[in-house]
Amino acid sequence: MAGLNKVVGSYEEALAGLTDDMTIMVGGFGLCGIPEGLIARMVELKVKGLTAISNNAGVDDFGLGLLLQNRQISTMIASYVGENATFEQQMLSGELNVILTPQGTLAEKIRAGGAGIPAFFTATGYGTPVAEGKETREIKGRHYVLEDSLTADFALVRAWKADTMGNLVFRKTAANFNPMMATAGKITVVEAEEIVEPGELDPDHIHTPGIYVDRVIKGTFEKRIEQRTVKQTAEA
Repeated sequence: MAGLNKVVGSYEEALAGLTDDMTIMVGGFGLCGIPEGLIARMVELKVKGLTAISNNAGVDDFGLGLLLQNRQISTMIASYVGENATFEQQMLSGELNVILTPQGTLAEKIRAGGAGIPAFFTATGYGTPVAEGKETREIKGRHYVLEDSLTADFALVRAWKADTMGNLVFRKTAANFNPMMATAGKITVVEAEEIVEPGELDPDHIHTPGIYVDRVIKGTFEKRIEQRTVKQTAEA
């Protein structure tokens, strides 16, 4: 990278420094807004022992499901596991350590990590297995659970548009976990659908300032649909 230009020319450069036993955050919701090329490169690197933080783990043959198939993830911190049979099998067998986290709590744990907040109290999960082993406190007559924030060695996110300085714009549902994860990685790598020159993005529409971003790469995306539903027409 030269000066403030954060664009890299290969996935090898984008993931330089990623090694076994690291913690990674991977953006997206279902298969929407996932960094497909970066995940595929991790499969090729054969890094293992990873702790993966993501809303869910994709499907069996796509997204993080590819890393699970190869036994590259040892711990999964997620809120939803419903579309991945491999995930389910590994969790039930005890092969995969799974830390199920309420979705809103997961989002706030990541946001807090990016903001430098070490922990916070939330009412979500009090009185359930989610609260086991955690500090609880009564505040103004209501019970709360202390949740630690989350950070990662690498945050891998997907943007709709990025400029060469790393300023990001996310589109629709992809603006879910991606923006907060971009702030919570020691190294944040962005796979973008389009890369433009500085000044081409409306400053009022930038979701993530470039100061949080370390590397940007232009991606090519399959954009697979997780559950295709079509309207059934009545027969004549």
